[in-house]
Amino acid sequence: MADTRPSIADKRRAFRQLHESGCFVIPNPWDVGSALFLQSLGFKALATTSSGFAWSQGKPDGGISRETALAHLHDIVAATDLPVNADFESGFALDAAGVAESVRLAIETGVAGLSIEDSTGDAATPLYELDAAVERMRAARKAIDKAGGDTLLVGRAECFLVGRRDLDETIRRLKAYAQAGADCLYAPGIRTPDQIRAVVAAVAPKPFNLLVGSASQLTLQEISALGVRRVSVGGALARSAWGGFMRAARLIAEQGKFDGFADAASGQELNSFFRPLLGPG
Repeated sequence: MADTRPSIADKRRAFRQLHESGCFVIPNPWDVGSALFLQSLGFKALATTSSGFAWSQGKPDGGISRETALAHLHDIVAATDLPVNADFESGFALDAAGVAESVRLAIETGVAGLSIEDSTGDAATPLYELDAAVERMRAARKAIDKAGGDTLLVGRAECFLVGRRDLDETIRRLKAYAQAGADCLYAPGIRTPDQIRAVVAAVAPKPFNLLVGSASQLTLQEISALGVRRVSVGGALARSAWGGFMRAARLIAEQGKFDGFADAASGQELNSFFRPLLGPG
């Protein structure tokens, strides 16, 4: 029987088309099960979450090795028919050459897109200097082009997440990443309509990704009206799952109560969802 699943090239082509017009949500699963459930809801693409996956492995965000991250990307890509965007952190390398090698390896997993952020992981100097950050983005761009050019590159300015809540600096960095070859721009941490509108205008005509990582008064319709092309949720779905688990476990440990299971999904529902995915045999 012929394989009717979309090819890697098909996924990458569809992913680029999603960025051409309109606004879409790209939710963030942290394992194969959550990826398959999100696919079943009709989302058009998925994005990994470095934090959500790290927590599932008993690590803090940023505590996963490149080898482990690549294996995770391979698993998610293989499991789903949807395009997958990789939260590839800062490229798992200190220099541009290392970023290029990491990006080459990520492309081989079949991801349709990947993001490179400008955070260093060092609290004393949390962001790469702009020249270095641009060099790293250019290295990622060259690695993608060398591999065929069909993987989408996302440039992330982490200013707001590291305490440098300077919109002018954020915009300056995003513009530089766009000029260095980023196809889509992303500034996690901005929230207000005025901030969003300013960034969207600054990076146009390239698409902008908005992170909605906590409760927001903005609806998807309102976000779309601000000119945002795609919306991701980072580790928020994973944190929601952890929240339910932690509340239920603490009730047992601290009060000997089992009330925390009240909102749990039923085993029958979960088995009914996953059983058909086993396929014949």
